[in-house]
Amino acid sequence: MSTNLDLFPESAAAAEAEKQAQSSTAKKPVKKSKQAYRTISEAAEELGVATHVLRFWETKFKNINPMKRSGGHRYYRPEDIDTLKQIKSLLYDEGYTIKGVQAYLKRGGAGSNVETTGSEGVDSAFLKRTLNELDEIRQLLKNA
Repeated sequence: MSTNLDLFPESAAAAEAEKQAQSSTAKKPVKKSKQAYRTISEAAEELGVATHVLRFWETKFKNINPMKRSGGHRYYRPEDIDTLKQIKSLLYDEGYTIKGVQAYLKRGGAGSNVETTGSEGVDSAFLKRTLNELDEIRQLLKNA
């Protein structure tokens, strides 16, 4: 059975070119601003984790509370994304346990009004204490 495209090869080529143009434009992700809300799949992709991991973290960390719209669709605020980045860093990079991260956040980590440095959300008072301790150790080693 032949189609009209078989009779007009230039039409088949044009149709194929249009199909490729549409697929190439559909694959380009739209760059959202930092202030835009993210869906769970966008947040998961940005963090490099699976969506089920984010759902699990929601049950373990009270600091993560995305907006939920009709149908249960989650929308993460920029501050939620920052908290998630910090949780991921503490769990995966620093080797904290879930309970350890919970305690860290309770002490004033992400989601608190503690002054922070950089995007990591590290407590600046903690950094100052640590630097002072290191200076004291350096002096002790110098005098030894």
